[in-house]
Amino acid sequence: MTAVKEAIKTRESRIVHTDQVLSCDLNNYQTLFGGVLMKKIDSAACLSARRHSRVKQCVTASTDSIDFLDSIRETDSVCVESFVSYTGRTSMEIFCKVIAEDIGTGNRRIAATAFLTFVALDENKKPVEVPGVIPETEEEKFLYQSAKDRADMRKLRRTKSKELAEYMTLKKPWDR
Repeated sequence: MTAVKEAIKTRESRIVHTDQVLSCDLNNYQTLFGGVLMKKIDSAACLSARRHSRVKQCVTASTDSIDFLDSIRETDSVCVESFVSYTGRTSMEIFCKVIAEDIGTGNRRIAATAFLTFVALDENKKPVEVPGVIPETEEEKFLYQSAKDRADMRKLRRTKSKELAEYMTLKKPWDR
């Protein structure tokens, strides 16, 4: 039996990644493609999970939500800030906030928020225990205190998704 890992401060898993918005990443509305932002969020969240668990591999178990709150334009920089907000035995809830900054004016705004769940894996690709978190800031404490409700909703959603999958066909559309 492995020893329980000691809880660590939330800030130890914090990742801050800032990037410019390129014209090739824009949609027809001249705003950042949602999928491009989703990739940035998943990448930052994975690094937070790996930093927290100190393992080589972490996998995305779920993306609870990505709420797009404001458009990101070519004149903006995009900053994805992520950290582990709560942990289970082998899973980690990662909170990501996306800050858009108009490079010309310096005005900053919350452009998106997201919650993802990652699982830490050992060298045999088996889940391993992860340390707990110690929230320090008001933001971290709020997320930590409200995490149990999100975990319950996640569990219910997963159950409902499995029920739904039982009714789905694997037949090709032309064979139905």
